[in-house]
Amino acid sequence: MIEGTLIEGTADDRLRLAFAGFHPERLARLLAEHGPHRSLQMVLGGAGGRFDRAARAASVDVATRRGELTGLGVVPRFRGGPGYPSRLAGIVDAPDVLFVRGEIPDRPAVAVVGTRRCTAYGRQLAGEYGVAIAAAGWVLVSGLARGIDGAAHTGTVAGDGLGVAVLGCGPDLLYPPEHRFLAERLVATGGAVVTEYPPGAPPEPWRFPPRNRIISGLAAALVVVEAAVTGGALITANYALTHGIPVFAVPGDVRRATSTGCNLLIRDGAHPVLDPADLVEELSLVLGPPPEAAAARAAVIAGGARPDGGSGEGGGRGGEGGGRME
Repeated sequence: MIEGTLIEGTADDRLRLAFAGFHPERLARLLAEHGPHRSLQMVLGGAGGRFDRAARAASVDVATRRGELTGLGVVPRFRGGPGYPSRLAGIVDAPDVLFVRGEIPDRPAVAVVGTRRCTAYGRQLAGEYGVAIAAAGWVLVSGLARGIDGAAHTGTVAGDGLGVAVLGCGPDLLYPPEHRFLAERLVATGGAVVTEYPPGAPPEPWRFPPRNRIISGLAAALVVVEAAVTGGALITANYALTHGIPVFAVPGDVRRATSTGCNLLIRDGAHPVLDPADLVEELSLVLGPPPEAAAARAAVIAGGARPDGGSGEGGGRGGEGGGRME
């Protein structure tokens, strides 16, 4: 991504550019080189040429765009402005505009990610981590994808915690569709659904890798539950290293592809983490101890509670934030 400082310019220009539909890297390059106003004029002047599609999207007046967002319950947050997460604003490749449904909690956050092709064991553990993070009073950030992401979010909701889901599409096109209710629950219980893509942006494969920097940028620590050697979880881990936040990984079977990524991360210096109690203990060293009441809840839940209230193994397969639709 393009390095740069906070973008100066009118909110209207910046919002119209956010609706233009550029790849995040290209938009960042335009803003860094020309600023919002000049960039917008270049785009609008490119109708019929290389900026034709972007020009048509950016030419819609701001009042109409703001009306669309209001109708969806979405608020645009501008980097450097009120409501934009301060931790995210501090990374060099932060999006200029973030579309937010709900409220991003002002608490320490932990990102939990992994493969969509998870094992039953990985799904169960991700859910238990979600419950433990909720009990500790921290915010869980993930990508709402099938598999590990969805299981972690489900654990957060089951634990009455706060969560933030980062999308690889517009805020009106929740993907995957079977997680729509889960996203609504996150918003209804004090969390948020966020994306840098405007309403109407479909969940195309190229949109998912850039969103992983937002997952990392919102968090003070990253936990990888299961991951292959390629895919979004490892992309997010690389962003975390760039952003200077600690990476934790769950060790797994050396013969299983879904554990290879985690095992390699541990080999290269990631902190190994085991059961939920171990996770809370390790995260407390990074985030500080959870509040007293939350610590008590976390201790009870880490002792064996399941996100579904049961004691058997979970099943199913599920999502990874890599260069594919999640």
